Amino acid sequence: MLVARRFLVSGRVQGVGFRFFVEDAARYEGLTGWVRNLPDGRVEAFVEGDAEAVDRLEGKLHRGPGGARVHGVEVHEEPPSGARGEFRIR
Repeated sequence: MLVARRFLVSGRVQGVGFRFFVEDAARYEGLTGWVRNLPDGRVEAFVEGDAEAVDRLEGKLHRGPGGARVHGVEVHEEPPSGARGEFRIR
């Protein structure tokens, strides 16, 4: 089943390679979307793809790369567009 979710990740998530970590994990899972830093210090990601793959990525967001300290992950369900493409860093 195709799903789309927007994630807002807080904690020590900028300056630690978090966006590259998300990009690698999303591409490994075959997901579409993007990730970016926000001015308030959080990282935002929009992910679309198979529900099980999105769930696996969500689990990885709670851990992050080695230098990160994730304090929270907000999850917002979005309507899937069905668009296919690459996952990229904005």
